[in-house]
This record gives sequence, C-alpha cells and structure tokens, in this order.
Amino acid sequence: MITPVILAGGSGTRLWPLSRASYPKQFLPLCSNKTMLQETVLRISKLPLLESITICNEEHRFFVAEQLRAIESLGKVILEPVGRNTAPAITVAALSTSQDSLLLVLAADHVIENVDAFIDAVKQGINLAEAGSLVTFGVKASQPNLGYGYIEVGEKLGGGFRVASFKEKPDLQTATNYLEAGGFYWNSGIFLFRASRYLEELKTFRPDIYRACVNSVAKTAADHDFIRLDSDSFKDCPSESIDFAVMEKTRDAVVVPLDAGWNDIGSWSSLWDVCSKDELGNVVVGDAVLQGTKRSYIRTENHLTVALDVEDLIIVCTKDAVLVAHKDRLKGAKVISQQIKYEGRPEWELHREVYRPWGKYDSIGSGERYKVKRITVSPGAKLSVQKHKYRSEHWVVVSGVARVTNGDDTFLLKENESTYVPADTVHSLENPGERPLEIIEIQTGSYLGEDDIVRLEDRYGRD
Repeated sequence: MITPVILAGGSGTRLWPLSRASYPKQFLPLCSNKTMLQETVLRISKLPLLESITICNEEHRFFVAEQLRAIESLGKVILEPVGRNTAPAITVAALSTSQDSLLLVLAADHVIENVDAFIDAVKQGINLAEAGSLVTFGVKASQPNLGYGYIEVGEKLGGGFRVASFKEKPDLQTATNYLEAGGFYWNSGIFLFRASRYLEELKTFRPDIYRACVNSVAKTAADHDFIRLDSDSFKDCPSESIDFAVMEKTRDAVVVPLDAGWNDIGSWSSLWDVCSKDELGNVVVGDAVLQGTKRSYIRTENHLTVALDVEDLIIVCTKDAVLVAHKDRLKGAKVISQQIKYEGRPEWELHREVYRPWGKYDSIGSGERYKVKRITVSPGAKLSVQKHKYRSEHWVVVSGVARVTNGDDTFLLKENESTYVPADTVHSLENPGERPLEIIEIQTGSYLGEDDIVRLEDRYGRD
C-alpha cells in the first residue's frame, strides 16, 4: 500500500502577484476549478492508498484542511514550526506511518496533464521500490531548460534505469550538451520508496537530520485536525533537500521515465505552456478584450483589461497589483518580489483579499483615520473574542445573520441592521446560519493596523 506524502510548504514567489507568501500557488485554482493541492490529491485516487500525510507550515494549515475536506481527503496534516527543506519533511512523514508502506512523495504545486500515464509510471516504480530501490521519476528533456536539475541514466533495471548521476541546474551550453547526448531526464521531484528503506539511507548519510526528526516526532502534539512537531527539536534540524541528503549518495537510486505532461509551474511562461489557448495562442482568464494580441497570458481578477497589438506578454491584474512582462524575460520575477518585500510593502505577502480560518476579508477602501472592509464569515464560523486599543468599528450586515457580542450584550443582527463597537470594548462576530454572512466593517481611529488586536479567546488556536 502507498502512503501519499504531499509537500505543501512552498512560497511560489515566481508567480507574483497572484501567488504570495500568505496564499501561495498550491492553494490557487490555476489550471482548473480545483486548486493545485486538490488536483495533486485527486490524480492519485486510483492507486492503492493508505491515509495521506500533508506537510505544511503553521500559517497555511487552515487552507490545507479546508481544501482537503472539500474533496473528502483530509488525512494527517503535520505542521512544520519552520521550513527545513524536503529531506526533513519526508523524514517526518516516514516516521509517522507504517514502516512497510511505500511513500509516494509529491509536491502540491505540479501540473500533470496525462493522469493515466502518470499512474502507469507510478505502477512501474512500485516493484522497484518494493525491492529496495529509491525511485525518482524523470521527465524526458525536450529542450535545454535551465530551471531544472538533470538525471543521467545508467543501465536498465525493470521498468526504469539505475541513476548514473544527478546534475545541478546547468548553463545553456551544458543543457544543450545533455540534450544532444541523450540519456538525460529532468528531475521531477517526485519519489517512491519504502519508508523503512529511506530511513536506513538517511541514517547512513545524514544521521543529524534523522535524530532531529525522531526527536520532533516523539514529542508531537495533536491540535484539532493537525499534528504539531516539537518546535525546539525541529528547529535544530539542518535544512537540506532529499536530493543532497540521500538521492545523490545512495547506490540504490533508480529513475522511472515519466511522460505525462509534467510541469512544475515555476514561472508565468510555464503556466502559459500548459493552459488552453485561443487561435492566436493567447490564454485569457477573467474579463479581457484582445485585439491583434498573440501568444500572451492575460489574467484579470476584477477589472476589464484591454490588450492591443502586443505579443508574448504576461499581463496579470489582481485587486491591488499589476504585472506586465515579456513572456520570455521573466527571470527577474522572483527578484521583484524580494525587492517589494525589502521595501516593506504588504503586497509581497498579502492580497487585498485575505483568507482566515473563519472566512475572509477584503479591504475595499482606506484613508486617513479610516478603513473599510467587506467581511465574509463562513457558516458556523466565529471570529475571535477580542478588543482593540486604538480603533472603533461599525458593522452593517449585508446578507445573512450575525450573532454579535458587544461588551456585555449578545444579540442577532439581520440584513441592513448595524452595531457600533467602541475602542477597548470586548466583542466577537459569529455566523449561526447555513449560508455565508457578509458585513461591511468601517474602522476609525488613530491606528488601524492588524496588530491592534488583543485576542482573548479563539476556537482556532491562534495566539
């Protein structure tokens, strides 16, 4: 039986401004009406599976739980106190399941167009993994791509090949040489091996990672739907990828060819590659009008976007940012995201629309001493019991029913009804209904930052 291990901790900065630190690409529906995380889980449903293990960070835990529940596949969700790369994450998963099970390690942000071919490749790898091999899946190199690591194959073994060597991301000439020589595959970052076999190799090559992860798992604590690792032990763990820690050192690495339309969506041009296009090669998502435009990707959230007589462009319009770039010159996208972070701009981390475990809010307007939000509370959800030192709030119900605590009073508000919450007043907002509650919140005061929250009680375990 196979234990799926879903690595869902990436940041996806190359797809800014759509993917951001607080809501990265694996939680977005980029290629279908399902998110990338959901697509990852659904594509393996035909395999013989044990309970899945999803590894994510503290901040994203509620996105993971909500999205997996929506497809009825929650499984175990393990929270990393800090990011330590793929080797520790996989080690934690291996220690948290049956040692006889096969671990199928998957990134939550890959696209695979031909699911049947992917399943066939995994089945090819099962016998090899059961025999003790550490299987990776290699994508046949079709062009000299500089963004991927490469795998050089050796002698044939069952449905795969022994790995002759792993190659780091090359320069153009080296990548061209690989392509001309043949026998080189892109490293997909997908793995299959028995849990006990992986741990044996890790103990041999990186006993420091093994010990730190054993200590972390030994002191786990349950928290609602989540499993928390021991923070101190995990912080002591070195940060290392599985490639460096194990795969490049073991003598039992085997690569199985994967010809299934794999793409890691590492850039906007990669997303353009895998999306359906019109007769002029354009991908259009949202409200856009094109004239004379060719081979471009246009995505707009809530604005009419017009593109006239342009070619090979990426145009992405979110509620608070616009990206315009040439499709073949996107190397600076990650640098731009880092620059915005360095400048202290909130757009590197947060969207205008921010998701919370109880629902979401959209900051629709602001000025000196005021801010306006549209707040959506999910059925049965409740914001924390809290108060603010510097700001007052006025709530107006747009739709649904709200149960409000305002100081010593608790009461219901219906559509078009409102309440005023003075500064330093204990208050909370809850949706007792069966449909989303929407309110308009008007904040006034000398300071309106999100850190002006004194949280007194919270059903989601937040500080």
